[in-house]
Amino acid sequence: MSPRSASVNEELRRRSRERLLQSTVELVAERGYEATTLGDIADRAGAARGLVSYYFPGKRQLLQSAVHRLMHLTLATALEREPRSEDGRERLARAIDAILGLARDEPLLMRTHMAGILTADGFVQCPEQRRLAELLRDTVARYGSADVDADYPLLRALLMGAVVAVLLPGAPMPAGRLRAELFQRYGLDWELGVPPDGGLPPGGTPPSHL
Repeated sequence: MSPRSASVNEELRRRSRERLLQSTVELVAERGYEATTLGDIADRAGAARGLVSYYFPGKRQLLQSAVHRLMHLTLATALEREPRSEDGRERLARAIDAILGLARDEPLLMRTHMAGILTADGFVQCPEQRRLAELLRDTVARYGSADVDADYPLLRALLMGAVVAVLLPGAPMPAGRLRAELFQRYGLDWELGVPPDGGLPPGGTPPSHL
């Protein structure tokens, strides 16, 4: 049997990494961070346990990469869903709704992710995070930003703050109210994206800028 080509080996490595990342979000969402071991993740992914350490220096870094991948996939799906739109305001609305939707649909996973970012290890730079950043930067550019380098980090900070506010134990903010604040800040019509609760903002009337 002839040896596998470099391209085949690269594809196999990519698939192994993807399985590990997917298994991580599944298990942490099901069991929580502390109850999920690297061995559990490897077993769910059908991979050798040593492969986890080959790709990731630790569980916290693995989780951040896994959640960044989930965020990227969720955002990409939202931006490209039918009917497709090239309108920058519509795409920004979809981006906001996609991230708030993750906080709503995956509260344990997203709360764990945000807590990890605030630890001593901090924010992990990884291929998944870079892909997410590129998609958000593109969204900011299509929205019409004159300074993407300044406006992208601000959007990222606002979205992270909104996720924390939705998930804050004991004092959560309603996602609809946070959506209204973000839409007002960016001058977005409430009807853009995926409006919740019948299409009206909190209070039942459209924001004053509409």
